[in-house]
Order: sequence, then structure tokens, then C-alpha cells
Amino acid sequence: MTRFASALGIAQDIRSGKRSAASVMQSVLATINQHDAAIHSVTHLFAQQAMEQAQAVDALLARNKPLPPLAGVPFGVKDLFDIQGHVTTAGSIVLRNTPPATQDAAIVARLRAAGAIAVATLNMDEFAYGFATDNAHYGITRNPHDTSRMAGGSSGGSAAAVAAGFLPLTLGTDTNGSIRVPASLCGVWGLKPTFGRLPREGAYPFSASLDVVGHFAGTLDDLMAAFYIMAGTPAEPEPQTVRAACLGGWFAQNLSPALAAAIGRVCQHLGLSGSVELPQTPTARAASFLITAAEGGTLHLPRLRAAAEEYDPATRDRLLAGAMLPSSTYVQAQRFRRWFRQQVHAVFEQVDVLIAPAVMCEAPRLDDPTVMVDGKPASARANLGLYTQPITLPGLPVLCLPLRNTGTLPLGLQLVAAPGREAALFSLARKLEQAGLAGRCPLEAQQAA
Repeated sequence: MTRFASALGIAQDIRSGKRSAASVMQSVLATINQHDAAIHSVTHLFAQQAMEQAQAVDALLARNKPLPPLAGVPFGVKDLFDIQGHVTTAGSIVLRNTPPATQDAAIVARLRAAGAIAVATLNMDEFAYGFATDNAHYGITRNPHDTSRMAGGSSGGSAAAVAAGFLPLTLGTDTNGSIRVPASLCGVWGLKPTFGRLPREGAYPFSASLDVVGHFAGTLDDLMAAFYIMAGTPAEPEPQTVRAACLGGWFAQNLSPALAAAIGRVCQHLGLSGSVELPQTPTARAASFLITAAEGGTLHLPRLRAAAEEYDPATRDRLLAGAMLPSSTYVQAQRFRRWFRQQVHAVFEQVDVLIAPAVMCEAPRLDDPTVMVDGKPASARANLGLYTQPITLPGLPVLCLPLRNTGTLPLGLQLVAAPGREAALFSLARKLEQAGLAGRCPLEAQQAA
């Protein structure tokens, strides 16, 4: 199998007999074993089980049995999804002695029912608390476009595995941008669905009122197909007309020149002038941060009391700080959240999709993990979620797409819709892809040439 094959393309090749599922799996495993040492996206390979399942797909085909839609398609999971028989570590040694999962996470089970094969667990920030995938226990995931740069997080292993061409489809989670940030930095398609639209059962929690499960893919078609399979619903028709608007104010500040130019090209193509501003966006970002910290800290407090020394120090300190937040602060943040949700929903009475940057620039260097904020270098870990955190608060679906640009490093764009309107996101993303404004990341295009 050549790298950067699409999930739907693999399924079609297996179904037509062009390739066997076993040969696909052998190629996938060989590629990961040969190339992942430089990226470090994978934390555990299910090599034997994956090969056995691939052989089972071939046996069905040999008996002329009908194949499910993703039969033989390899996928990976962020290491906080339950895989039956495997210990779910959530990127931490704290859970290493817990019993193995007795069943797959709900969306893993749905992908398996569609014929897809789980190949690996993928690196992440410990307990999904971070934007860097710099894990004290399992190491740093590096950006496939430039291994001296960050892959983003907390689902960095999942984004990097797709960007490197190891897997066509991976699962992640997004609380404040953990799908959107690495999708942007790694140049892949990522979807944070509407809050609650995909089942979270079997995904280790972080912030109960904000966590969303989602996924990454190398193509828009793969992203869409996997979404509807995991949602357990038929594909919805894409609306022919989508009213779009660019977010301004907070979302127009601190952009790199390359990103500002790319967004300008998108707006020009869509005939957009002017912009829409969300009210009190800085407060929305703060509220999202406080809710996350408080809920995460409360969840982990019993384990912190028992085994604080086993946590990654950076994660431990943030969780302890969250656990010590006054309850009145948390209540105030949730009250603001309700007000902000009402204001944002009112905006969607006039437009269908809002356009915003995902991250303000290309992937920062690992030896200089900073970004420019208000004209000054600032911590990348603290600020990569500058544009994702406010949009998290209302529970909206967000598609992160790779922007076409003239540089060698990816840039990402957020498309934001009202709850349940993922089809509008897919429709606008399709238009941008057809116009040559979104699509293959530079690494993929270069190596496929």
C-alpha cells in the first residue's frame, strides 16, 4: 500500500480484489515500524490482532460474502479509548495497573462493526490536558512536516499518524481544541462534532461538560464517511447554499502574515466582506479554561491525593490548581456559558457557517515553543488554543481543514456551525476543496508526487 491512501480507497480496493486486506495491513505495520521512530505517534501496536482481522476480511471476500463499508480499513485511537483486552492509560502511568477494558469504546465498536481494524493506540498529552503531546511518560510526538516542530495536542499522535501517512483514519477527543489544534499544525482534516452527537462511552473523561469525541482523516470524504458511521445515522444531504461569514475581532488578531493571506483568499472566493464578532470572546476563552480546570481537577483529586508523584508534573500542577478553584468561580463560568451560548446561537439565525483561524501560525519549534501574541513571544502551550477555546463553550460542531498555502508548513481553518449542522460544514468544506483552497497537506502532496 502506498502511503496517504484514503480509507474509502482502501475499502474499494479490497472489495474489488485489487488488494487483499492482509497485504494492506502488512504494509501499514511495516510503514509504522520503519518510520514512526522519527515521529513517535504510536504507543502500542495491535499487530497480531490486526493481521488476524485482516485475514478474516479476506476470508469473507473469498466466500463471496458481502463486506461492510470500511472492511479492512486500518485506524488508530488516541490512547484514552477503550480497546477490549487492553489497559486504557490515557497517556499516564497512573492507570497502568488498572484492569484491561472489558469492551471497546462505543465509537470504536461502531467502526469495527463497519469493518475497520484497530491497529494502534496513539500518543497524547497526559489525561488530554495540553496542546503539545509532550508526554513525560511516553515521549514527544513530532510534526511529520518538520520533526523539529510541534505536532500539537492533546490528540497529537492521532493527527501525526494521518499526516505521516501511517493511517488514513484516527480517533481523538476535543475539550478545548485537542482535535483542531493538531489538525491545523499537522495539515489534516479534523472534526469536533456537536457536543453529545457521538457517544463518549469508553473514552476516558477530562471535562464532563465540554468533552467531545471526534476524528482525523486524510481526505474530506473519509472524514464524512467515518462521521456518519460513528454517529449511527445515514449521511445527510449537503445544503447547496451555505451562508458564511468570517469571524473578526478576537479572531482577526495575532495572525501570521501567511495565515491572514490564506483566510483573505477564502473570504474573497466566497465573496465575503466585513466580519462578524462574537461578544466577550476573551471571557468565553477564560470561562472554557476555568470549567475545564475545575472539572478535570475534581475528577482527578482522589488519585492526586493517593499518587500525585506519578503524574506528569505539568499536568499535576494544573489539575491541583483546578481542584482548588472556588465553587463560585465554576458556577459563574457556567452562567456565562449559558449567556454566551444564547448570543452565539443568535448569530446562526443570520449565517450558517462561521470562518475562523484554527491556530495563529505554523507549528512552533520544539526548541522554541513560542507564538506571537500582541506582538510579543508567548508560550505556545498556553496560547495554541487562542481561537479554539472560545468556540468550545457553546458545544458547536467545528471542522478544521488544511488550507492550501505557498509555504512548506500547514495552516488550519475552523468552520463553525450551529448544533447538529455538520452537513453545512461538509458542504462549505467541499466548495473550498473544489476551489483549490483546501485539501492535501504539503507533506502528502510532496511524497505522493
